[in-house]
Amino acid sequence: MIYLQRVGLILVIIGALNWGLIGIAGFDLVAFLFGPMSVLSRIVYTLVGLSGVLMFWGVPCSIHHTETIMKKA
Repeated sequence: MIYLQRVGLILVIIGALNWGLIGIAGFDLVAFLFGPMSVLSRIVYTLVGLSGVLMFWGVPCSIHHTETIMKKA
């Protein structure tokens, strides 16, 4: 699960940087690299979106896990 969270975090960071580039410079790096709305671009966008869901779900679980450990100490 930790491996999946790390990969998800990397993909979320890539997505955030891409959205930053779109907002600041109007430049979509994913579309530039793989073509606008190509199959590869859509795969990247989908993986980034799923990673965002994973991070949304995983962060509260991590916080709860940390609080449980802290209470036991």
